[in-house]
Amino acid sequence: MSGFQIDIEKAKAVVLYIAGKLGETDFHRVFKILYFAEKEHLVKYGRPIVGDTYYAMKNGPVPSFIYDALKFARGNGTYSPSFEGIASAITIKSGFTFTANENADLEELSKSDLVCLDKSIQENKDIEYTALTEKSHDTAWDSADRDDAIDITNIAKAGGANDEMLKYIEECRECHNIAFA
Repeated sequence: MSGFQIDIEKAKAVVLYIAGKLGETDFHRVFKILYFAEKEHLVKYGRPIVGDTYYAMKNGPVPSFIYDALKFARGNGTYSPSFEGIASAITIKSGFTFTANENADLEELSKSDLVCLDKSIQENKDIEYTALTEKSHDTAWDSADRDDAIDITNIAKAGGANDEMLKYIEECRECHNIAFA
């Protein structure tokens, strides 16, 4: 568990922002771009961008809410009213490939969110699938059992967060009264 509350509108804005920058893209690339952006955002600002919980899946960290929303959009996921915003804003092309059919609501994203997202998009947009998977197999991914939640402090540690920032993240998590992973 991330220890932070998922921001559903921000999750939608992030998916649309990344897809809008890339054009036709796939689940895997969006997940990895967001993961690397969130890792950097944690290190620099002490908070995630979206607050999704990442799971240590075979091909690297996967944001669970966003993954479930995209599976629902594809027609084979469990229904939740909270998935409708993302599902209605994208068009599934085939399997795991999709495009945005509306623009991201930039009011949902802070300047620091956009800086980290843009940097991650630039760094990861052209990396081949296997190399992107391997890049995401970091110490945070290693710290969790397969298909289990990755603790957010381990994501921050993998990004190089110092002790002061890790303490700040823990304090913020405690303020949210959300259980630890």
